[in-house]
Amino acid sequence: MRVVLLGTGDSPGTPVIGCHCRTCENARKYGWERRRFSVLVENNGKVLVIDTSPDLRYQLLRMNVERVEAVIWTHCHYDHFAGFGDFYRVQDDVKVYTSPEVHEDIGRYMDFMKYKAIEVESYEPFEIIGLKVTLIDVNHPPLRRAHGIVLEWNGYKISISGDTNINIPERSLEEMKNPDLFVVEALAPKFHFRKHMNAEEAMLLSKKVNAKKAVLTHMSHFFPPHNVALKSYPVGHDFQTFEFGKEKCNLSNFIE
Repeated sequence: MRVVLLGTGDSPGTPVIGCHCRTCENARKYGWERRRFSVLVENNGKVLVIDTSPDLRYQLLRMNVERVEAVIWTHCHYDHFAGFGDFYRVQDDVKVYTSPEVHEDIGRYMDFMKYKAIEVESYEPFEIIGLKVTLIDVNHPPLRRAHGIVLEWNGYKISISGDTNINIPERSLEEMKNPDLFVVEALAPKFHFRKHMNAEEAMLLSKKVNAKKAVLTHMSHFFPPHNVALKSYPVGHDFQTFEFGKEKCNLSNFIE
């Protein structure tokens, strides 16, 4: 099984249009980006995409993906679903899994697309591409519903926080516990946000769920450039790849 962080940025991505802060200028000078959030999971030659970033076309081309078996949407914010339109005239039979509320909210914008909407409820496991998948509820106000995801395969466990603040329901914390990999959102190093975590909160949560390895994602330009941020936090980068099921878990340092 392979897990790839297709995009590790927040809603505007990095560099931000019109911004000339240190991080955005560094990104322009050295040609790196934090694209919008998506995660690719590959197993048995089939592909699952968690959230369909507005940068999805580039992300799938970059990974040489020709067909997606299924999609999971975590919530109805633009930066997590808008790229689904890139399947238009490419693939019209994509299975999309999420809760009824998220389907209803996103469906208003996707009525031009042909796809198979599959409603699932939190804490009720289901199977995709040979993986056990469980949606969990998280706290991303003012949305009525937002989800994290737990993936299990062959004794390995990957927990993905989704967009959330630190006030995650206890039942969800229990579901997330003891992951081999914890993909956890952190919008900035230290600022306080009503609907997101900062890096310090994300690391506290990683410790609370007893993660073997944590990687930060959904990062804004408030983080310094990657090589600087990496000195303080386990920040992820676009197209970072984790492989499971070989002799040992390979935590790749692949970067463009």
